[in-house]
Amino acid sequence: MATTTFNIGGMTVHRIIEMECGLTPALEFLPKLTPQMLDESRDWLRAPRALDEADRLVLCFQSYVVRTGRHVVLVDSCIGNDKDRPTRPMWHRKKDTVFMQGLADVGLTVNDVDFVLCTHLHVDHVGWNTRLENGRWVPTFPNARYVFSKKELDYWLAENDKATVPPIADSVIPIVEAKRCDLVTSDHALSDVMTLIPTPGHTIDHYAVTLGKGGRDAVITGDLIHSPLQAKWPDLAAWIDYDPVQSTATRRKFLETYCDTDTQCCFAHFPSPSRGYVKRWGDGFRCDYVGG
Repeated sequence: MATTTFNIGGMTVHRIIEMECGLTPALEFLPKLTPQMLDESRDWLRAPRALDEADRLVLCFQSYVVRTGRHVVLVDSCIGNDKDRPTRPMWHRKKDTVFMQGLADVGLTVNDVDFVLCTHLHVDHVGWNTRLENGRWVPTFPNARYVFSKKELDYWLAENDKATVPPIADSVIPIVEAKRCDLVTSDHALSDVMTLIPTPGHTIDHYAVTLGKGGRDAVITGDLIHSPLQAKWPDLAAWIDYDPVQSTATRRKFLETYCDTDTQCCFAHFPSPSRGYVKRWGDGFRCDYVGG
């Protein structure tokens, strides 16, 4: 299923799913995860398909598209087509219609999107920022303003020349050059029903996105958490985190903040249905999933 739709706080939200699969061995992705911890977790992880038979984390790569009544806002633009990604064979120079068909299935075209929010500038969150046209990378969403953290962008522009496979060059710099980006702080209010909140650690200035008046209806997490294992054990930082100590503190604060509240958490990479409510579970937390 490439799309699911739900309503919350007077807004309509679509999950546009580009890919959902086992990607990286859990013990590699989460270096502090022990074989014993994984053994204890297989049954509860496999019930929602968060772990495959090869003990790889099952991750969903998706955009959340929010119709606020005034704007259409796409949060995180996934993987994209035609991009050079040799370290990820499934992504490398990919050509498929899944993402665009997902937009069409919910009655949208690229022209309908007013804003593209990138919670951070990693490869799987910026891919559809651009598309290949006559050998050039051009904005996929021609009428949209792309909202980047200025601090995040400055960091990645400095890192761009050092990257083996620089997604910044094909998916971010063309947006800057086209003058389609708005550079903001990570506490920016896009509107009275969409606000960014700083959640640094995974990257230098990662942000999450709250929905509803006062941000109480829902929150789109980005990559402050990748797997339900990190809810059960918040101290499990991902190998790719910019600052594992900070990402751990951010994740724990997030889980404590939203635990046992009515705020629905929309996780970037949790397996479908990817959303639910944070609940206390022993010394850690779990997600009580809702929807399909």
